[in-house]
Amino acid sequence: MFDIEENLKKLPETPGVYIHKDRLGQVIYVGKAINLRRRVHQYFRLGKNPDPKVAAMVSHIAEFEYINCATEMEALILENNLIKKYMPKYNILLRDDKTYPYIKVTLSEKYPRILKTRSFREDGSRYFGPYSDVKAVDTTIEMLNDMFALKRCPAVAFGKGVRPCLNYHIGKCRGICQGYVDAKAYREDIEKAMAVISGRYGSVIRDMEDAMRAASEEMRFEEAAGFRDKIAALKSLSETQRAAIPGIKDMDIVLSVRGAGRPSVLVFYYRDGKLSGRDNFSMQAEEGAESNEIVSAFIKQHYGDLPSIPYEILTDRELPDREMVEEFLKTVAGRKVEISVPKRGDRKALLDMAIRDCIDMCRTIDEKARVREERAESLAEAIYELVKTSYPDFPRKKEYRVESYDISNTNGVDTVGGMVVFDGLKPAKKDYRRFKIRTVQGPDDYGAMRELVVRRFTNAAKGDVSFSHLPDLLLIDGGKGQVGVVLEALEEVRLNTGVSFDLAVIGMAKDDHHRTSSAVSFVDGEFREEPLAGKTLIFSYMGTIQEEVHRFAIEYHRKLRGNRMITSALDDIPGIGPKKRNVLLAYFKGIEAIKAAKPSELTEAPGITEKNAEEIYRFFHETKK
Repeated sequence: MFDIEENLKKLPETPGVYIHKDRLGQVIYVGKAINLRRRVHQYFRLGKNPDPKVAAMVSHIAEFEYINCATEMEALILENNLIKKYMPKYNILLRDDKTYPYIKVTLSEKYPRILKTRSFREDGSRYFGPYSDVKAVDTTIEMLNDMFALKRCPAVAFGKGVRPCLNYHIGKCRGICQGYVDAKAYREDIEKAMAVISGRYGSVIRDMEDAMRAASEEMRFEEAAGFRDKIAALKSLSETQRAAIPGIKDMDIVLSVRGAGRPSVLVFYYRDGKLSGRDNFSMQAEEGAESNEIVSAFIKQHYGDLPSIPYEILTDRELPDREMVEEFLKTVAGRKVEISVPKRGDRKALLDMAIRDCIDMCRTIDEKARVREERAESLAEAIYELVKTSYPDFPRKKEYRVESYDISNTNGVDTVGGMVVFDGLKPAKKDYRRFKIRTVQGPDDYGAMRELVVRRFTNAAKGDVSFSHLPDLLLIDGGKGQVGVVLEALEEVRLNTGVSFDLAVIGMAKDDHHRTSSAVSFVDGEFREEPLAGKTLIFSYMGTIQEEVHRFAIEYHRKLRGNRMITSALDDIPGIGPKKRNVLLAYFKGIEAIKAAKPSELTEAPGITEKNAEEIYRFFHETKK
């Protein structure tokens, strides 16, 4: 057992990060301190009138850890990283992290492409976003590809004999793979496209107007008409922007919104003096969290991951740790980032305009939150009424965390398992997990389910962070057999680890028409079935979960099966990796042509050396005698 009083004495008087855990070892709060001893002692020395939020958290602390840091700034950066890693219950959290798309420009390629992506990687590409309007992202990318005739295909190396794609034949690509496009001129077009994405249309339009006049004077009228159409498209796009402050640097306005639902943060993006977008981010915060605390937590978590950070951030109230947050952003951006609350002038006018927008949005958010909350409460009550008949101690909550599992294979080959998680009405996709089944051979869904459940809860018992959030309820796709297997697996975990998981397990049994018809449980040594007829809400919820877990499992199975099927005999040849394998297959149009080729012919493929050619020829001829 962890002795809190004894460990409080061991705390150093240095900067660092402290981590509070509950009795199951789950991280419930992460904080930073200039003086670890003084700060952590404060939690266990609450006065007569403690903050209810802090008191509630302290009542769940069973142990704590700490990490020493050299400076407060180092502690702030570590705290931010640990909050994102553990997503603790009592921290203020950015719930929408990495859910919006970016526009990606693949600058590491000789002829870059413009793509949509939902992840940011250090791969040499330029990223813009994130954006909340997915349709606008798709439209923008399509327009830029058409406007500048950019490369759409993923190929990065072009060899002799490459045929142009359909985009070339219909005039949407300039024949890059045929060598018709100068790389320097193409880069200039990419720079212009990035300027458009950044909201900087002025210089691009001026350059196009000059080019249009020059083409017209030289009687290249078709070319001039092309520039004219591009200018019209750009001006149309720019008309959707709202004029603001000429000459302003990139700036965001960040405001906290607290309506009837969860608190959220609104961000207004100003680029090149124009309002270029607005996003709403849902936040998780305990009752009583101050607006400036929410904004501070949001700025650290949101901007800590962005590929580009604005020069200014405006808010409507002073942050409690403004200087420290500015220093943090400076560390991330590599330059100064100013956070301010304007009192007069143009910036104050912009802030007031954003606040008015906030008020209007609050009404919409409140209405949506009210409807969502009513649906969530109705669902929670339906779950409670269903489960309590078999589990009398099942707690009544406003929202339940539900897990479901499914197995997928083809005649016992490439067997995989999928785990999906729902927090109330919403799927918690960050908590989805995939399992490649290791111990089961052949078509044995029961055995595969047993392995999946044992591995999932053994990982939780061992303190694996990625499995630390535990469900209230397991909804199992199947009847008595599947429920029995899951219960046996949970008992196996208890015997192996000594950790008991007090969970409700309900099966979703189907009728003869393959429709979910009853809820199956095992209580007091016998199975019970409760018909779902008339329980419209829970019936719909179970159907949604069944479809989602089936989709998730089968997609993973198809991916593994696809990877196995594309494995080529070329992979067994020394010196031939995936890249050269793909070059050979693209150049010779198939494995049979590669087998028939002579070494001199093999070296005509890009990147294939004489040594590679000899190894390939020897593999298909000498070793096959």
